[in-house]
Amino acid sequence: MLADYCGSSLLLSLPDDIFAIVAQSLTPRDVCYLGLCCRSLYALAASDKVWLTQCDMLGIIPPRDLVEWRNGVSSFQALCRFLISVQPLLGIWVHQNPELGNVVYVMPGFISVVGCRIIPQELGPLGLEDGPILWAPVFEILSDFDGSAVFFLHGREKENDYFYPGSLKAVDRTCNMLLLEAEPRKQRNGGKLVHSKSFVNHLDKELLRQICRSDSGISKSQRVVGQNASIVPFSRLTFGDRRKLLEIVTSQVRLKVPDSANGLLFPRLRGNEDTLRQDIVLLCERRSLLMQMYKLGGDHTDWKVGSEQAPDPTQLDLSEITKSVDHASGFPISLNEDDGRTQCTKRKSLAGYFRDSLKQILRKSSSINGGREISKNCSSSSENKHAQLHEFLRSGDTIGLTLHASTVKLSSYRAWPNMHDSRFALYKLPMQAPTVGQEYAGLWGGTFGWPPGRPTEDKPGKALFLLLLSYEESQGQQLLIATKILEGTHYVLHPNGSAMFIVQIDEPSLDPFPWDTDSDSLPVDVKYAFMGEGIANGYGFRYPGSKPGSLFVIQDELLAFIWKESRSVLTLQRLNLQELLKKGERVPAIPPIANFSYLTKSYSNVFSGFSKHPELSIFTKVCIYQFLD
Repeated sequence: MLADYCGSSLLLSLPDDIFAIVAQSLTPRDVCYLGLCCRSLYALAASDKVWLTQCDMLGIIPPRDLVEWRNGVSSFQALCRFLISVQPLLGIWVHQNPELGNVVYVMPGFISVVGCRIIPQELGPLGLEDGPILWAPVFEILSDFDGSAVFFLHGREKENDYFYPGSLKAVDRTCNMLLLEAEPRKQRNGGKLVHSKSFVNHLDKELLRQICRSDSGISKSQRVVGQNASIVPFSRLTFGDRRKLLEIVTSQVRLKVPDSANGLLFPRLRGNEDTLRQDIVLLCERRSLLMQMYKLGGDHTDWKVGSEQAPDPTQLDLSEITKSVDHASGFPISLNEDDGRTQCTKRKSLAGYFRDSLKQILRKSSSINGGREISKNCSSSSENKHAQLHEFLRSGDTIGLTLHASTVKLSSYRAWPNMHDSRFALYKLPMQAPTVGQEYAGLWGGTFGWPPGRPTEDKPGKALFLLLLSYEESQGQQLLIATKILEGTHYVLHPNGSAMFIVQIDEPSLDPFPWDTDSDSLPVDVKYAFMGEGIANGYGFRYPGSKPGSLFVIQDELLAFIWKESRSVLTLQRLNLQELLKKGERVPAIPPIANFSYLTKSYSNVFSGFSKHPELSIFTKVCIYQFLD
């Protein structure tokens, strides 16, 4: 019977369900290649059953949720395209400043992925089971109808919540650095954005020709090559220019969040099916509203009149910036002159605000880079350290927010990456999966004290610690390193990235466990004990010392590290952050740029300033050290 079939005929003869099973051995790329073989295979490879299998194999969301997500996109193939593009973003992202916070967990939302900041906090008497964990939204990446990605940054200004729409660059499969940037772009049709949010009102065509003079007299292909070669990366701008430019862009593209869109970002933890169904309905309505806001820009923006072209709320028009050149410095510092031919308006407009703001940072950029130009003979390396702002802006017609997930070479120390202090960036923590011989790898959370979470008279709550446990080989020994990524004390005691304890897995401990019963008065069953060292006061905050201790593995997947001298105990349990956030409680975000990554060093909780929760009211004092570029 099979002899009558060969090649594509054999595949076409298979029932859809059987072919979907066969397709499990194929990658999404293989399925696309298969569809290019012939017209019949194209229809078979494009079937929803095949791409449902591909979506399920990614393992991002359960199969029952895939059906709900499918209702918001054109096909399972489009959904698979979106899931593949955002899969590398899922996981834990951190920044070392401030010392208490900047832990962002990226998880599936609803036809989206959501970045959630874990708020430093204290736990009640029952630990994580006593009340919800607190979190704040950082960003969302939603899937459009065709599977393309739409980016929204979250932020709060003057007691109002805002969305800040932008774009998502192609995501590296091995990305370890997530950057918030401003990116100039060329218009696809070669023309200007007539419907746009512009910095200024007038265009000095003569000076624009002067700036673009280098492009004249060359072929189109040469001009494209020249433009690509002269593109200035956002990272080459000075820190002050980058910060100010992001502030300008966010203040211009922002969209006020309507009450109907300020609700759920993902379904709550599954329980009552009726509640889940209500959540899905609310999430569908919210997503439709967000997509409409992204494409139309809302109704609070004053658009130009006289064009049928739809506005792009994620982009600002740079082609309408008038350029006047200070002949002494060679930098564009005046943005409202047209050789005296254009009369200046006296009305304080939105464009005027951006004209003044951009003028200020252009002047600052010219003075900084001009100063380096004077000392060019003294140091050849300083000449190219920072780029000039006007060169960056000249590379495009529009500018907008961009989320850039890239792969960079990072050094690390004890599972903690060495980070840049002056980049609006988050760094991905490599997460080891528990395996045979490395059973304790992964994310753990806990508090000080025994029994776990037991309050005292002077301390009704216990600070939540999040620790990333990972294994490392050192001098022929296998070490278990517990890296602190979040601390819920009112004033930070240990720096982010410090090892709370380091255990030698190959050296059993003979020390007895000091307590016989747990919080329920049940006998404590210690399965294993290992020798190690725990963090202690040393040479200073950044260089802590260590003292001997032991790690005890207790029944019900509890870990307890006990310092031998002080008998202090840190108790831990394995965490599922996705489940905790689904039953958690959302608190307001902070202003948009700081909400992405707070670049001010602080030893107290800066993320709870907008919270109304009394348990966070103790975090009020902020110790600030300004970053110098």
